Amino acid sequence: MLGTDQLGRSLFYRVMLGANTSLMIAGAAVAMSVLLGLPLGIISGYYRGHVDNVLMRLVDTLLSFPALLLALTISAMLGPNLPNTIIAIGIAFTPFLARIIRGEALRVAQMPYVEAARAAGTNDLQMILRHILPNIMPPIIVQATISLAFAILAEAGLSFLGLGTQPPQSSWGLMIQASRDYLDIAPWTALVPGAAVALTVLGLNMFGDTLRDVLDPRTK
Repeated sequence: MLGTDQLGRSLFYRVMLGANTSLMIAGAAVAMSVLLGLPLGIISGYYRGHVDNVLMRLVDTLLSFPALLLALTISAMLGPNLPNTIIAIGIAFTPFLARIIRGEALRVAQMPYVEAARAAGTNDLQMILRHILPNIMPPIIVQATISLAFAILAEAGLSFLGLGTQPPQSSWGLMIQASRDYLDIAPWTALVPGAAVALTVLGLNMFGDTLRDVLDPRTK
């Protein structure tokens, strides 16, 4: 359907395999960043004060590095393989989510119903689980969806540079990297996986924007 690559393998089949790998890595990395960023953001936004200062200085330190550069550094330190790629992208995306979660936690913690629950003697754990967490989930879901698109780009970039998915596994970035020497005679070997990355990222960004409009009552 889409021709073959430089080794005579079906390009369509390899793109499908690459989709499975790229989406799995991106999904696992975003889930990891949410699991790491959620407690950081909630604790920082709820307790504020010195706790907030310490945690946010740690987050700011990570934010001072571009996400892809941080992922490259971590992946180079850990070694290029699939689990380490997930860890590298997950850590690189954690500060962005932690910042957003902190802002939402700060906003919700000042709501009247939270003050009323605090006056009624609700302890901190119950306050976070019953009142803070459920009311900050919509923006977290939206940001996680958008982060999924950027995680796919990060995985493709790491694989292209040889620090992500390794052969014989198939990845869109790895396919583009392997086709560099054949662009003059077989440009489709790079254009097809490149188009798959572009269309997937575009679709996820549009889905994230739609999800934000649906979940955010301020846009209705």
